[in-house]
Amino acid sequence: MGTQASSCLPLPLFQQAEHWFRRAQASLLGAIPCCQGCSACCLGLFPITRLDALELQRGLDALPPLQRNAIITRARAQVAALESAYPNLRSKPALDGWDDRTIDDMVEHFSDIPCPALAPDGTCGVYASRPITCRTMGIPSESDGMVHGACTVQTAVPIIRLSPSLRTDADRLAEHEAVSLSILSRVQPDAGDELLLPYGFLPNRGSTL
Repeated sequence: MGTQASSCLPLPLFQQAEHWFRRAQASLLGAIPCCQGCSACCLGLFPITRLDALELQRGLDALPPLQRNAIITRARAQVAALESAYPNLRSKPALDGWDDRTIDDMVEHFSDIPCPALAPDGTCGVYASRPITCRTMGIPSESDGMVHGACTVQTAVPIIRLSPSLRTDADRLAEHEAVSLSILSRVQPDAGDELLLPYGFLPNRGSTL
């Protein structure tokens, strides 16, 4: 996760994700209950991309040492628990070679762990550098013509369908992310594209991811 890799990233990507969320949230007329201190979506394990990991490292570098070290310590403890349950993660932390069933099992097994950056008051310690998944979380998803709430909190409020234009913009954002990952892969061709969230907080694992 060095300077050469960082220089390949299109800096607007994360800002674009946040801008899309704000537009989508406004279009849903207050139906999104997300607010500061709500951390229902900050519990559990999920994959992030190497782009997200680079952004997390940038955010950690900007923190005071005590706060940064506390987050990294929590991430290391979670990685140790993960690798104890799934020893092959020690040599294969990138998820590209793992089958979907095993990844789903990991996510279910560790469904209650908090994000390493989650503070006791429900705020995020690296909010300005959070992954794209976190930046876009809260907008209802749609599949097979059905709209689904993004979290358990959201299912308690009316769910409104997102406009086709915003769905199209979400697809474009995903395409931009894919292109950015392909650019990064030219620098680190054997590193893989995805990893589990706690690994993204560990600065010394970049060369093996």
